[in-house]
Amino acid sequence: MSAVPFEETYVGNLRQSVGTQRLITPGPRAVIIDSAGDVLLVRRSDDDTWVMPAGGLELGESIWDALVREVQEETGLVVEAATPIALYTGPQYWFTNAYGGEHQMFAVVFRVDRWSGSLLAETDETRDARFFARDELPPLRPVYQETLADLDAFDGVLIVK
Repeated sequence: MSAVPFEETYVGNLRQSVGTQRLITPGPRAVIIDSAGDVLLVRRSDDDTWVMPAGGLELGESIWDALVREVQEETGLVVEAATPIALYTGPQYWFTNAYGGEHQMFAVVFRVDRWSGSLLAETDETRDARFFARDELPPLRPVYQETLADLDAFDGVLIVK
């Protein structure tokens, strides 16, 4: 599955009108843990950072469809079952993307419970993808460290931040 160029996405189209002005951008984030307890991370091709598979919601798309699409675009894996564990919506979840656009996330974090397919090491959006032991993670932005802590704390009640 090839990714849609940023300029053709919902946010890319908005950016043509509002420039780098801060937007609230909804989307899914996937936490994928294998049977050994290792965490799947992807290395972004635009800024070379390690992240969890994630992306933006497109017009006409459900959050579930966005989760399935983003995971497949970035890893080659197909999400079959997932549990929402957290909503990250506060102003502390502000960031500037690789294109200079300011965003306040509205992230729906999913624990991916079942998937199929083969992991792709490289896609249109990523230059690497692999599972890491929790004690051997590459440097991660604080929001991904927070996501792992929330995964550990998840007791079946949606975490809202």
